[in-house]
Order: sequence, then C-alpha cells, then structure tokens
Amino acid sequence: MSFLWPHYLWLMLALPLLPALYVWMLRRRNRPAVRYSSVAVVRAASAGRNWRRHVPPALLLLALAGMLLAAARPTGRVPLPRARTQILLAMDVSLSMRVSDVKPTRLVAAQEAAKLFLRDLPKNIEVGLVTFAGSTQVAQGATLDRASLVAAIDAFQMQTGTAVGNAIVVSLAELFPDHGIDVGEMTFGRKPQGRSLDDRAKPPPKEIAPVAPGSYNSAAIILLSDGRRTTGVDTLVAARMAADRGVRIHVVGPGTIDGEGSTPEGMPIYLRLDEPTLREVARMTGGEYHHAGTAEKLRSVYETLGSVVQVQTRETELTGLVGLVAAAIALAAATLSMVWFGRIT
Repeated sequence: MSFLWPHYLWLMLALPLLPALYVWMLRRRNRPAVRYSSVAVVRAASAGRNWRRHVPPALLLLALAGMLLAAARPTGRVPLPRARTQILLAMDVSLSMRVSDVKPTRLVAAQEAAKLFLRDLPKNIEVGLVTFAGSTQVAQGATLDRASLVAAIDAFQMQTGTAVGNAIVVSLAELFPDHGIDVGEMTFGRKPQGRSLDDRAKPPPKEIAPVAPGSYNSAAIILLSDGRRTTGVDTLVAARMAADRGVRIHVVGPGTIDGEGSTPEGMPIYLRLDEPTLREVARMTGGEYHHAGTAEKLRSVYETLGSVVQVQTRETELTGLVGLVAAAIALAAATLSMVWFGRIT
C-alpha cells in the first residue's frame, strides 16, 4: 500500500495522546468522594458491566485512526472491473488462409476458434473485428452484441496481399479515436487539404508520452496472421505505436514454419510464416506469441488468450473504502453508547 498524501500520516502520532487523555478524564471524574456504607457492594454490583463504558471510546479511537489513514489517500493494487474493456480481433483474410494444413482450412479453423472465444468471453467485454489482407477494414466496431460479431466472422471475403502493420494501426485507431491515427496517411503521406468540398481538415497526429509496454489494461489486440507482410506499414513500426500506448498484442500464427502447404484444390503453395517478426511484435508490446499448427491447438490458444485479457489488476485509490469503514466504526460506537447508556458519551 502507498499514499498520495503521506504527510498526513504524521497526524497518527497524536493518537496515543487520546487514550492518555481518556484515562486522565476518568480519574478526574472519580475524584469527588462518594460515601457508601459498603464500597465493596457497589463494586460487586458494577463489575459485570464496567467494561462496557470503555468500548465506545475504543471504537471511536479506531474510527479516528481510520479517518486519518483515509486523509493520507491510500492506494493499492486490487482487481477491479473497468468501466469499458475492449478486445480487437485482427484476423488475416488473405488467400493464403485457404491452405488446408489446418483442417479444414486455416480460415475456417480460425473462424471457429474465434467464435468459440467469443462464446466463452465475459459478456461485459466489448469486442471489435478488423480484417486485413492487401487492405484493412473494420468489419465490426467494438460491441457487446456477440451475434453481430459472429455474422461478421462468417462473412469474411478473402483478398490478395498481407498488410499486418496496417491491421495493428487500424486497431489502434479504433482504440484511440482522438489520437489522429490515419493508416492512409502513414502509407501514402498526408494529403493537402482543400481540393474538394468533401475534404475535411484533420488534426495532426496526437503527440503522446510513451508508457510502459502492456500497461494499458483497458484493451488488447489479438492478431492472427499466417504469413509475412507484403504491403502497407512496417509491422514493427506499428508494433512500436502499440507499445508506446501500453497496448498488448497477443499474436497467433497458424501457418507452417517450413513454408510448405497446399490449397483445397491440391495445388502446392509456398508460404513461410514470418515467425521472428510476429514473436517480436508480441515481445515489444508485452503480449504472448502462440504458434497453432492444428485446429484444436488454435482453439486452445484462443481459450488461453481469453483468460489472459480478463485479468485486470490496477493501482486504485482506497480512500473511499477506508473512510467508509471508519464511518461505520464511529456509527457502531455511537449506537452502543445509546443502547447501553442512553446517551452518546
């Protein structure tokens, strides 16, 4: 536990003075002489309940300690639900996904695994879908509607080319719409404004202060690709953008490492998985890399990723919780005093 205002903890040194003051007041109150025919009789009558008089002050002292602790604004790392949690599925739909080394094909196996992943994912986590080949599209914005996501997955259209970097950039643009991220400008350069009435002035890309890789716990990207980049933004440049924003990228590589495969028609094809680059993407961003050679392995990888992205432990201020406990203790002290003595002492 740490404190945002630790200087307030010095006030805790005054707490030992309160018990001393309490004892002094009790002795002062007992000074007036009271004569009884038998003091022993009075002591015997009150001995059974004498301890009660000390319980409310003790609870009040504990409540004051809690309030002083709350004033120092304590913080701690606790698991708490985020107001909004997003996962972006970036899935390769290039023609190489027709290869049947993963049965029935890489694409079908990836589709089924993605749908299984959605089924097991907690319902309060939003999921978006980005598809990429030679071009990149947001097939479905982040949503809680699993049926819309499944429909988008079933509607994949395959294309030529593989723009892995573009997929990462588009995913980041979805996660940070106010950062001015434009994959078109990164690929072709910034276009001059004012050529057409349809042109709208765009703000320049937002300057950000890099954070620790993997420190952004509100979102994650799951990237599935079976090949290597053939066009678009450099993959590692895009990975650096994600790392600087703290976004983890978990990478799934379903392709063959040796580069041999065949289409459903039996045509041999050479497609080597760029495993070193994909591993580096995961390493740079604090994510994990998984090579999936079979449909069963691919499904198990998605299940593992589901458990990874659900964990959200973050530094949280505990002032409200500590203050609430202190208030409850103070209320208990007042209640006991009223019940036992008929007044708040």
